[in-house]
Amino acid sequence: MSGRFRNKAVIVTGGAAGIGRATALAFGREGAMVAVADLDLDRAEETAGLIREEGSEAIVIKTDVGNDADVASMVSKCLEVFGRLDVAFNNAGIEGKTAETHECAEENWDLVTRVNLKGTWLCMRHEIPPMLKRGGGSIVNMASVAGLAGFAGMPAYTAAKHGIVGLSRAAALELASKKIRVNVVCPGVIQTEMIDRFTEGKAEALETLVSSEPIGRVGTPNEVADAVLFLASPEASFILGHALAIDGGMLAE
Repeated sequence: MSGRFRNKAVIVTGGAAGIGRATALAFGREGAMVAVADLDLDRAEETAGLIREEGSEAIVIKTDVGNDADVASMVSKCLEVFGRLDVAFNNAGIEGKTAETHECAEENWDLVTRVNLKGTWLCMRHEIPPMLKRGGGSIVNMASVAGLAGFAGMPAYTAAKHGIVGLSRAAALELASKKIRVNVVCPGVIQTEMIDRFTEGKAEALETLVSSEPIGRVGTPNEVADAVLFLASPEASFILGHALAIDGGMLAE
C-alpha cells in the first residue's frame, strides 16, 4: 500500500459488488476513507467491513442515484462523517433489458437512462460544490465501451453511456481551471454479475463475449479499479475529459 489516498474521502456508488466493490477496496488499501453507496445495504456493509479489516475507515449510505434527495443525503453524510470530499467514483448502473430500438419498452428506456445517465449527473451536481469549496477534487464516471461505439440490442444502455461520456467532457471543460478533474472509464467485457446475467450462465454465450476481446479473455474488476485509482490520483494530474477504454483491444479492431 502506497497510501496515495491517505486522509482523502472517497465516494463510490454501486459499491456493493463488482467493479464498485473492487474499487472501494482498492481506495481503502491506499488509505482512503470510503463512503460505500448502494441500494443493497447488506452487500455494501460487506464491502465496508472488508475495507475496515484492512485498516481504513468506511461508511455505508443507502442511495438511489436516480433520486435527487438520496444523492444529496449521500454527499451530506460523507461530509458529516469525513469532513471532506476529495474523490468520487460514480459507478452505479444497470444494463436493462435487451431489445432492438423499435422494440425497446418505454419503461426500460426510462429506468436505464434514469439510473445510468441521470444518476451520474445528479451525483456530479452534488459532488462538485464541496469540491469547489475545498479547492479541488477528482471525479471518475463509469461509462462503457458502449459509450464509445454502438451496440445492437441495447439502445437505452448505449445512449445512456454515450451521454455519460459527453456529460463528463462538458463538466471537465467547466471545471478545468478550478482544479477539479473529470474523467471516464469505459470497460469492455468484465467478469461481473452483470455479465453473468447477460450470459444467463451459458458457456457458449460467454465464449461469444470472449471472442469479441482480442486479448482472448474477459477483464477483471480489479483491472478497472486500477485504472480508476490512476485517473483519480495525482499521477493523472494532466488528464481530464478523457474516456479511457479498458477493453482488451475490443475497440482497436
